[in-house]
Amino acid sequence: MSADCILETAGLVKEFKGFVAVNGVDLKVRRGEIHALIGPNGAGKTTCFNLLTKFLEPTRGSIRFNGIDITSEAPQMIARRGIVRSFQISAVFPHLTVLDNIRIALQRKLGTSFHFWKSERSLNRLDERAMELLTAVGLEACAAMVTVEMPYGRKRALEIATTLALDPELMLLDEPTQGMGHEDVDRVMQLIKQVSANRTILMVEHNMKVVAGISDSITVLARGSVLAKGDYATVAADPAVIEAYMGTEADELAGVAA
Repeated sequence: MSADCILETAGLVKEFKGFVAVNGVDLKVRRGEIHALIGPNGAGKTTCFNLLTKFLEPTRGSIRFNGIDITSEAPQMIARRGIVRSFQISAVFPHLTVLDNIRIALQRKLGTSFHFWKSERSLNRLDERAMELLTAVGLEACAAMVTVEMPYGRKRALEIATTLALDPELMLLDEPTQGMGHEDVDRVMQLIKQVSANRTILMVEHNMKVVAGISDSITVLARGSVLAKGDYATVAADPAVIEAYMGTEADELAGVAA
């Protein structure tokens, strides 16, 4: 594993009762880059994420992070190593304030996550760092707002802030702009670019504008296997990629590349 490679898989396979969802995937994510994992529906992208974070156990193959084999490690150990993910559906606490969502994420560092008898005042020491994180994602004015009252795009920004609160070395973002309007997509796209400083991001994303705009490297999956690798211009011009996408998605690939 080269020094500039933070995450590497070799021959990664996941089978479900004879169905091969991920088939021999070799993935290399370079340190400090935004790496996009793209492909048609059913290509195996989210399954790959679940394998990397050990929500699923690989059938075969290996996963290395910072040169260490983490293939058999438990999900909580993966997170402690600095690999933190978001999900397709926003995973915040809707009936807590925006600030409290961040404080909960920060609480792990205090070692009091399960000390339910402690006064809420014990968390006040986290407020300064929580506000720094909210400022970083443009939500400082929303700190006192109950999360359920926020627009969807802002909830996704809050989720990114809670992910940052865990101080990840590698962020895995699963469909970060899914279901967003153009304005929110542009906001979150710029936010991802902003928070990528000093960390590595691996994201699954369908929006080709986002992929073309902020990705340094791209891996294309189709039917569970790697179809192409490279920068956006390279993969968008690949005949095998165009054939795999077909129809409107292929037009979108070509259109953004042009």
